[in-house]
Amino acid sequence: MPFPAFFTAFPGLDVPFPANIVQTAAIRSDKGLVAFFTFLKDLTLPMHAHGAQWGSVIEGEIVFTIGGVTRIYGPGDSYSIPAGVPHGAQIRAGTRVIDVFEEPDRYTLKE
Repeated sequence: MPFPAFFTAFPGLDVPFPANIVQTAAIRSDKGLVAFFTFLKDLTLPMHAHGAQWGSVIEGEIVFTIGGVTRIYGPGDSYSIPAGVPHGAQIRAGTRVIDVFEEPDRYTLKE
């Protein structure tokens, strides 16, 4: 199920992936960033680290490696990544996730 139209009307994010691979929408406050991601094509997310992140898979599948542990996440599964912990993923086309970042400036909003 696609995100509701009022979600997709939120500003997009300046992410390092083309718009034909991932669609974004986000809400930001001084305390954090909530991002809505829709992956249109398979994507390999290289290992990286940043501030704390929590996310939930709405639809699709992510093979996530977090702190050296690999697990498959599907609809209804949530993940929590502590600040500074290396993580990377294989994200399948059709996957939708909601991610909440501790860092309000993790990505720049496109306005």
